[in-house]
Amino acid sequence: MIQNLKRFCLYIFILSAVTPAQSTDSVSIQNLYPFIVDSIRIVGNDQTEEFIITRELTFSIGDTLTPEIIFYNRERIYSLGLFAHVYVNPLIEKSVNILEIKLEERWYIYPIPFVNIKERDWKKLSYGIFLRIDNFRGRNEQINAITAFGYDPSFALNYYNPNLIGKEDFFLRVGFVYSNVNNKSPSAEILYGEPFKQKFFRPYLLFGKRLLLFHKFYAAAAYNYYETDKFFEGINVSGQRIDRFPELQLGYEFDSRDLVQFPREGIFTQASYSFKGMNINSINYQVARFDFREYRNIVGQLFSKWRFSARFTSGDKIPFYDYSILGLDERIRGYFTRKTEGNHFYFTSLEFFYPIIEELNIDLDFIPVIPKQLLKYRLALYTQLFGDAGTTLYKNQSLSINRFKSGYGLGLTFLVLPYNLLRIEYAFDNFGKTEWVFDLGVAF
Repeated sequence: MIQNLKRFCLYIFILSAVTPAQSTDSVSIQNLYPFIVDSIRIVGNDQTEEFIITRELTFSIGDTLTPEIIFYNRERIYSLGLFAHVYVNPLIEKSVNILEIKLEERWYIYPIPFVNIKERDWKKLSYGIFLRIDNFRGRNEQINAITAFGYDPSFALNYYNPNLIGKEDFFLRVGFVYSNVNNKSPSAEILYGEPFKQKFFRPYLLFGKRLLLFHKFYAAAAYNYYETDKFFEGINVSGQRIDRFPELQLGYEFDSRDLVQFPREGIFTQASYSFKGMNINSINYQVARFDFREYRNIVGQLFSKWRFSARFTSGDKIPFYDYSILGLDERIRGYFTRKTEGNHFYFTSLEFFYPIIEELNIDLDFIPVIPKQLLKYRLALYTQLFGDAGTTLYKNQSLSINRFKSGYGLGLTFLVLPYNLLRIEYAFDNFGKTEWVFDLGVAF
């Protein structure tokens, strides 16, 4: 019964998502399944090379498709972030089964002024210019440049190429970041005696290989520079007020999510291990990261997702700027703006979400002057229930359930793809204290 209901919902979705089939044989779409692919036709990719699209597909010529497979692959094409609209049409033309993928490309150059509320604190405003150039050779390459002033002034430049050598699935990321960053560690501030800043400079190079569609292996090298006005042991660990040291990292990623920007099905796993310093300038410590996320359909249009992540440091001297902190990148809703730190952290989250508006394609082509690629959007509205929990530990502390802080609540997520999404949530901590959360991007 449940499977039939899910299939019916997918039929309705596909009927609304595909464009009318221009076929010489008039066949009802419901009667096309199971659909054996004789040919794949891609239209609308005026700038994007065809292999960028086909390399995301989980099927090939001769395979048999169901509505579920078509929906999943449509979302994977959306995940590229290159298209405002994606339509997938199973067609029959002159007794040939053609799967038509119809695309509408988005705008690829964004010089955007921004104002950012750092650490979710209105007293910590950062502002500047963000420049993003995507897909400039039709191969899904990205160039990002950020100039920021105010709180944590910085400059960063990044280049990413997902297909460095032909179609061999080697990828490259290279860039650097410079920042006069405010200290994030509560313990370091106590030791220093007042809030302070550190100059931070980090050039990096990452090279990797994608295997079997979902797997990525990579190695990265970086150089780290941390400068503090005054030396305190622990704030810097080289014995001087400036730490200079190399870094090597090995990593693995598995990603079978349907829509990366807002997943509903699939698994994401990432693990990395970094060697920092390697006894250069008396610096030698390691950082390990692990992240596992699962997304699945429960029944009808009700979905769930859960996550477990952890970060571990090891070595004789760990600098405060590399401590594991909850309340920065990882946040417990209910303790959203409160920071705790240690050598390690553990974090977990569970969420149930349901669409109020599952998908609405908007075209505002009638507006003059503005390029039409900037006037196409995929909108959706979801409501969610969530629970988060996490803890930080120092080396001499043991893991215990009593150490975990937890929060729970409900909220709304508004998607405007391919650009961004907004979350509005009302959260409780485990003592009943409440807070509002206004945030960009998906929780996980």
